[in-house]
Amino acid sequence: MIKAIFFDIDGTLVNRNTKVLASTKQAIEKAQAQGIICGVATGRGPVHLSQQIDELNLDVFVTYNGQLVYTKEETIRAKSFADDTLEQIVSFSDRYHRQILFGSRDNVEGSSFMRFGQKKWAKKLVRFLPKYFPTRFVKDLISRLSIHRKAQRYHGLSILKEPIFQCVLLSPKSELDFLSEHLPNCQLTRSNPYTLDIIPAGGSKIVGIQACAEYFEFTLDEVMAFGDSWNDVEMLHGVGIGVAMGNAEDEVKQISDYVTKTNEEDGIYHALKHYDVIP
Repeated sequence: MIKAIFFDIDGTLVNRNTKVLASTKQAIEKAQAQGIICGVATGRGPVHLSQQIDELNLDVFVTYNGQLVYTKEETIRAKSFADDTLEQIVSFSDRYHRQILFGSRDNVEGSSFMRFGQKKWAKKLVRFLPKYFPTRFVKDLISRLSIHRKAQRYHGLSILKEPIFQCVLLSPKSELDFLSEHLPNCQLTRSNPYTLDIIPAGGSKIVGIQACAEYFEFTLDEVMAFGDSWNDVEMLHGVGIGVAMGNAEDEVKQISDYVTKTNEEDGIYHALKHYDVIP
């Protein structure tokens, strides 16, 4: 019996225009009417989160890839970077003139180029980029601009005085080994080909969902989860029913229990009906 459902946001809970489909909203309301807990499990932080899901009255929020988990009333899990690990990330970013964002509970600071990319309307433009967009070329080009080569560029950020739960780095998939070598105390994951999410070692969406399971007193076998990208793999593999969207990456589909329709074709509603979770 399913007692909780978690949804990734981009590419899953919302469509290409970052809107929640009417069928998705209806499906969630039907599930909640039966006492099923519904929440998001996202790489996003709390900042601007409501702009995407304000139509939904969700019960719990697993954010920053499981590092910050909360309800509207209470914090369930808050696992930030250790001071020495954060210093390692900041020093790496300054040394190699990288484009990076730092996320706290209430704010996001860092690269102005990256902050532009986080805007809702800018994210809509991403779908027009070719699948094999030259991320490495763009990263190298920006790093050579004088405005981005200021010494100690990130060390002076005021946000670094707060607990930091996740960093987002402009990074091509090809440099994973390089980053793993320089950031050994971090977990590296991604939800798109252009940026990499950096969180404390051992973190993931499934860890955040496990914290919810303990808080609400259900088991992972009683959880259903929906996702579409690489940072959803552990979550979909670790719950009772893992559903990949029809638009999901091939690796995600391969480890899932079921592949539903796309996020443009009522995929969430279709899967919940398929498993008789909603009437």
